[in-house]
Amino acid sequence: MIAYPRVLFRGGKDTAIIAIFTKNRPLLYAAIKLAGRLAINILCRRIRISHPEMLKRKGPLLLAVNHPNSFLDSILLDLLFTSPVWALARGDAFRNKTHARLLRKLNILPVYRSSEGVSNLSINYETFTACVDLFRQHQIVTIYSEALCVNEWHLRPLKKGTARLAIQTWEAGIPLTVLPVGLNYSSFRRFGKNVDINIGEPIYAQDIATNATDGQRLTAFNQLLLRRLQPLVYEIDKHDPETLQQKMGVRITRLEKISCTIPAGLGQLFHWPLYKPIQQIALHYFDKTVHYDSVVSSLLLLLYPIYLLLMAGLLWYSTHSFLAALALLIVAPFCAWCRVRIKPQFDPR
Repeated sequence: MIAYPRVLFRGGKDTAIIAIFTKNRPLLYAAIKLAGRLAINILCRRIRISHPEMLKRKGPLLLAVNHPNSFLDSILLDLLFTSPVWALARGDAFRNKTHARLLRKLNILPVYRSSEGVSNLSINYETFTACVDLFRQHQIVTIYSEALCVNEWHLRPLKKGTARLAIQTWEAGIPLTVLPVGLNYSSFRRFGKNVDINIGEPIYAQDIATNATDGQRLTAFNQLLLRRLQPLVYEIDKHDPETLQQKMGVRITRLEKISCTIPAGLGQLFHWPLYKPIQQIALHYFDKTVHYDSVVSSLLLLLYPIYLLLMAGLLWYSTHSFLAALALLIVAPFCAWCRVRIKPQFDPR
């Protein structure tokens, strides 16, 4: 049994101790992760992982990751790793108390930048303390070493948060492994994307000199992390579609295109009542932000199993045929998969 940490968070004028986990949290998290794993094969055309055996790693493990696609980055890593994965997210997402409770139930903790208010920075110390406690219990945590999300194919300068958390954990006597991970997407607007997840060489406590000053250790860590993370992140100009096609494209054969055309059309028609409202909501609220793709993808991941079961239930109710409902549960995802296989892979030029 894991003894989950408690973290101090400030809300308005009051200060309260909020338990990260509630009694129903494991069930909620497990249900969402199961649904996401079933839907991810439809949402993504291809997920290519350079070292898939690393997905079975246990903690204490810190994933040092670039941040190109908002909270979809965390969703993918959590779905793909065998063990639960915690993530550090922008503190402003926790301003709403209801959102904050849900985020904590989904293994997400707040971390603030100085631009979000110096008064909030003390919460970072509490979050880092909670992370150290998680590492002590052999958990996995994701941190975005750039500290800022931008929809692009480029690794930006690394901040010092990753170094501080790693060194703090090593000083606590915990044998933490830092694993560099590069996330690369074929598109930041289309579902059915291709994803390359490149996993690099781990960083251990002995890789950083212990007899240096704190500043020197932070700098040495960041330099080492940059060297190991840089090759994992594709450098592609947004005005260079040829390189994007070469790096991220999936070749579709003529036979595949012909055989998928009819079921793809049926899949598009069947799933339109689910996809179109989600797309319109995302366009209305998030069109000009880095969150558009994550909102569409996460809502599809969460709602698709529900939509599929609802449509199968309606078919069973109207036809009184269990076999017809069962067939729908098989045929509809297959048609959606066919649609993803042959739909455009990249954004319009």
